[in-house]
Amino acid sequence: MPHESMLRAWLRSQFDQEREIDDIVQEALLRVLRARETTEINSPKAFLFATARNVARGKARKRVSRGEFSLGDFDELNIIDDKEDVAEEVARSEELEFLTRAVQRLPLRCRQIVTLRKIYGMSQKDIARELRISEKTVEAQSSIGMKKITTYFRKIRKGFGK
Repeated sequence: MPHESMLRAWLRSQFDQEREIDDIVQEALLRVLRARETTEINSPKAFLFATARNVARGKARKRVSRGEFSLGDFDELNIIDDKEDVAEEVARSEELEFLTRAVQRLPLRCRQIVTLRKIYGMSQKDIARELRISEKTVEAQSSIGMKKITTYFRKIRKGFGK
């Protein structure tokens, strides 16, 4: 794994829980391998690091819910920014989960384009060059993807009675 040593160094700089780093790395690698089965990953390093961060956050949430952490332990974890309200962090996390599900439901090409455009902030021209397709195709697929994501969110809201 070419990025493993860099990932471990980054995890050590972000999280003081050394004993969990091995578990986080293993789980992140497993999730990346699973994702590769269904999704083309254009930026493996960024995907791996984001996955590891999410695994670490998930582990911390589980430990808090089981009462294994006190609120003071969050300072050591560097996971939740002190400037943010916990409710806002939870809401943002849930929104990110919904967005991830919506993006994963898109057809492959559409998913690639939406991810590169909206998450990585690439221009239509750069995406067209990267994927070797026309800018018109990028524009069309981006529009289709955003419409499908909007429809998905409407369905979710209806499910919550909003």
